[in-house]
Amino acid sequence: MTTPRFTDKQGQYLAFIYAYTKLNRRPPAEADMERYFQVSPPSVHAMVLTLERLELITREPGMPRSIRLTVPASELPILT
Repeated sequence: MTTPRFTDKQGQYLAFIYAYTKLNRRPPAEADMERYFQVSPPSVHAMVLTLERLELITREPGMPRSIRLTVPASELPILT
């Protein structure tokens, strides 16, 4: 088994992005993540920037709801 390239918390955000996109046929907005994880807007934004910097997601500049996972679904943890 390989070591995950993300923390548990990052994995939960990735799993949420995956599940939300699958259910709603569009990626989540940062506000959706704020509600689910019950955290502040700056916390979610910082996480999104971290996931992007680590190349775990990609985004289109200036485009809302443009988050795309770069991690295969098989590597994602179960969303808790």
